[in-house]
Amino acid sequence: MPHYKGSRDPVHTNTAVLTRGFDPVLSVGSARPAVFRSSTYVFSTPEAAERAFAIATGKVQPGEEEKAELIYSRISHPNAEILEDQIVPIEAGATEAAVFNSGMAAIFTAFLTFCRPGQSIVYTQPVYGGTEHLIDDLLASFGITATAVIAGDTAGLEAAIGSASNLRVVFIETPANPTLVMTDIRRAADAGARRRERPLVLVDNTFLGPAFQHPLQLGADLVLYSGTKFLSGFSDMLCGVALARDPQLITAMRSVRILLGNILQPDECWMLDGRLPTVSLRMNRQSKNAQRIAERLVEHPKILKVHYPALFDDAEQIKIRLAQCDFPGSLLSFELRGGRAAAFDLLRNLKICRDAVSLGGVETLACHPRTTTHSTYTPEEADRAGIAEGLVRVSVGIEDWRDLLADLEQALESV
Repeated sequence: MPHYKGSRDPVHTNTAVLTRGFDPVLSVGSARPAVFRSSTYVFSTPEAAERAFAIATGKVQPGEEEKAELIYSRISHPNAEILEDQIVPIEAGATEAAVFNSGMAAIFTAFLTFCRPGQSIVYTQPVYGGTEHLIDDLLASFGITATAVIAGDTAGLEAAIGSASNLRVVFIETPANPTLVMTDIRRAADAGARRRERPLVLVDNTFLGPAFQHPLQLGADLVLYSGTKFLSGFSDMLCGVALARDPQLITAMRSVRILLGNILQPDECWMLDGRLPTVSLRMNRQSKNAQRIAERLVEHPKILKVHYPALFDDAEQIKIRLAQCDFPGSLLSFELRGGRAAAFDLLRNLKICRDAVSLGGVETLACHPRTTTHSTYTPEEADRAGIAEGLVRVSVGIEDWRDLLADLEQALESV
């Protein structure tokens, strides 16, 4: 018997996320999924056990709509299966998903699944500092080489994709963290398609997805999330998600996930599942707040430049934003006159906004990327990536935007 079932008939996203992937009959009539904390599961028959292991180890492929019986929670569990089914509709173009115990776990599993020693990746820079550290140090030690291209350099990215030796993966984070510079996903995918052996295009969609940017519809193969951020939205759990148009990519990642043991635990799956229906509601409120704030800070005399998608002044960046983003999102950065000292003055005088890393929560957070999230960059790397000494990144929450603006303005007075 399957552990869940639900309507897969064509319905709108907001309906599908509440109706598919869960059958109350299998949870004693519970209207919403229960938490299944079991580590191991009882088989209905020895034949069912044999079939489950054959599918889990990749010896056979499951039949259409077949759900093998559960074995052990490191492999899968009911809450993971429910979440993975219910999260698919919110990512346009996806057919399958896999969940992990952090965003970095999802990224690392993707690289380990699709790259081998002697192969290479091309990636945009800057990326989140943890991703940069993973690429520069751990992947390099595995014999996987990497070529970095500054975000927004479309011609440079196309050239790198065309010339890289044994290229297996193109990894894009757009908008870039923390500069908000955008990368043209379609152009990158087209460049990959021109190679004899096409690389996979992976997109970290944490900043704008799933509400405002849809990489799978732009030619990407795999979308990755730190579900800790907007998907969860309350800064109280860690989670990672991978979604793909081709279910075989997710099947391959699940096989590696079994070996690494980095599946998301039942309680966290249950928490995240309950928050999926409000992702778009939260992100829309946060985006409206951020745009109002960014438009008012842009003329502040103590701010050298505001980085926000709706305020791009570069023609190529405007073109990319209009082509691949529905709304500008809730992340903004601004560079202060006065460098690091000015940034620290602002952060220590905030009263409503919190001086903390992470993003996507309902509360507003601000940080100094050069000394926190991107502190592994050398000064030269940070300068090259546009992460200035005076740059402050703000993740705008759902508070009243007027209060947030007033808080930022009073903190600016201290600079």
